[in-house]
Amino acid sequence: MTIEQAQQLVDKWINTVGVRYFNELTNMAILTEEVGELARLIARKYGEQSFKESDKNRDLGDEMADVLWVLICLANQTGVDLTKALEKNLEKKNIRDKDRHKGNEKLR
Repeated sequence: MTIEQAQQLVDKWINTVGVRYFNELTNMAILTEEVGELARLIARKYGEQSFKESDKNRDLGDEMADVLWVLICLANQTGVDLTKALEKNLEKKNIRDKDRHKGNEKLR
């Protein structure tokens, strides 16, 4: 699935099953909540925190997909084409950061 197809699929779902988009501010709060859930799982799986019983069956991919879903919602409702935005962002990084990481002693 392409990013464009994902944006279309989410839009179709929102406008049929979901009835309508939450407003942008609500979706920003939901995105923050979803990122927090992802961070919690990563802290337990890869960090030093121990798992609580309620965290043991959480799926990392599903948590990432929740973040992506809400991000796509925000893109759709604000008119952002994520494919073009990502292409532009990669171009910026290729210009700005083309030598930056090669010289970073911390990465060696």
